[in-house]
Amino acid sequence: MMPKASSDYLPALRFSVLTPFYDPLVALTLRERTFKHELRRQADVEPGHAVLDVGCGTGTLAIWMKQACPAIAMTGIDADPAMLVRAKGKAERIGVDIAFEQGLSSHLPHADRTFDRIVSSLFFHHLARVETEKTIAEMFRVLKPGGLLCVADWGKPTNVLMRLLFWPVQLFDGFSRTQDNVAGLLPQLFRQGGFTEVAVQGSLATVHGSLAFYRAAKLSADGDG
Repeated sequence: MMPKASSDYLPALRFSVLTPFYDPLVALTLRERTFKHELRRQADVEPGHAVLDVGCGTGTLAIWMKQACPAIAMTGIDADPAMLVRAKGKAERIGVDIAFEQGLSSHLPHADRTFDRIVSSLFFHHLARVETEKTIAEMFRVLKPGGLLCVADWGKPTNVLMRLLFWPVQLFDGFSRTQDNVAGLLPQLFRQGGFTEVAVQGSLATVHGSLAFYRAAKLSADGDG
């Protein structure tokens, strides 16, 4: 049985009634194709890799990764059943085989050292600090030694304009959840969770602020990255 969501769990757009508008909103305002293809490139997946998309939403990133490299085993996980219905429908229409699962990022339903790559986009800013730390610990647990974590999410604003544009996001999603992003603390939290070679791999200006790309590694058994 899937653990129950915490009492402060929120859908991706805060209110379930807005879920049908998620895909067009992201596509129109966040340069979705640009940032998700860049995230896919940074993940550097290879045939035979097992890949997990945490907070997969409606499945766009997972679908694009599977299309780009059909020989990967792609899994997407999200706590929102309405999002997963849309993800499964999109994958079926396109004809790609992806395992979409309902579950919490803080209690991933996978064995230790299952995945070669973990990706996540626009997800961490929905989490309170304690859930962020649990999620990072779970990602570290299910990632294979030598594997990579690649994340695209809001980062420290690159200029005053980007900071001002991020205010509406904080008002909508909550200042307590987004404060670690705007303060640029995600790399520090990844390191505290055991990851090495943590780096910000660039950023992208959007109408809602600075979208950052984070990359982190789990050491292999012999100590090499």
